[in-house]
Amino acid sequence: MTIDQQFNAINEKLQALLRQHARLRKENEQLRQQLTREVQGKAELEGHVTELQNIVTIMKLAAGNLNDKEKKDFEKQITRFVKEIDKCIAYLSG
Repeated sequence: MTIDQQFNAINEKLQALLRQHARLRKENEQLRQQLTREVQGKAELEGHVTELQNIVTIMKLAAGNLNDKEKKDFEKQITRFVKEIDKCIAYLSG
């Protein structure tokens, strides 16, 4: 093999590697975007689950079907909400 042939072979391999690198970078970016969409979707679903759990708790409360643990949990949640509202009021007043 002559020097020119060796150079051409190396150049072809380098070009192939550069194409592969570009393809992998593009694939990586697509996967990152997909991951971002999936994380956002998961967060939305978790929000919906929490909202539905709150609705179920409120419906149980309205029907008078809460057991002792659920009543305590509900009272804790109400207490947290009241504290958060108090903080907001204090922030707005100050």
